[in-house]
Amino acid sequence: MLRTVNRVLIGLVGLVLVALGAAVLIGGLDLPRRWGFWLPSAWPWSGPHDVLLSDADRTKWRSDGWWWPVVIAVLAVLVLLCLWWLLAQLRRRRLRELLVDSGDGEGARLRGRALEDALAAEAEDLDGVDRAHVTLRGRRTAPHARVGLVLEAHAEPAVALDRLRTEALEHARASAGLDRLPAEVRLRAVRHRARRVT
Repeated sequence: MLRTVNRVLIGLVGLVLVALGAAVLIGGLDLPRRWGFWLPSAWPWSGPHDVLLSDADRTKWRSDGWWWPVVIAVLAVLVLLCLWWLLAQLRRRRLRELLVDSGDGEGARLRGRALEDALAAEAEDLDGVDRAHVTLRGRRTAPHARVGLVLEAHAEPAVALDRLRTEALEHARASAGLDRLPAEVRLRAVRHRARRVT
């Protein structure tokens, strides 16, 4: 979901900035006079000497009682949304390490990347799997895996998924000493060119 929010926000901000920049450049470079075209009457900047906000525009609603509460509320909402977005970016996406019960009461630490690599390598060894990508998330004592499998053209998705669950994920769960290792698996077919049959 965060990836979608990022793309939508970046797209909207980019669109607004391009439109605003184009509007300012058209007026600032005096393009209507130079190139011989006319702008709509509502166009805010039509010449190089126009200002972005006139005195009348800046002081238009200051005397109304609703103006400052609305301005403060909108700014507060914007600040909260920006803080949420910033914290979501800073949140760790990957699990750096797992706590493994070593049986001596001390415990051991297993690098998350090592388990991801081992799980991906074992998944790629499965019949019909071309490539695999694994990301561990969650807590150190209760991780969950996100697995992306790229299947070959001849692969049967149900068989590949079952073998991933019973072999690769089960081996990773047992080797890390976990009670359970839930996983979200995304399947995709490998892209290949169509073959010409003669």
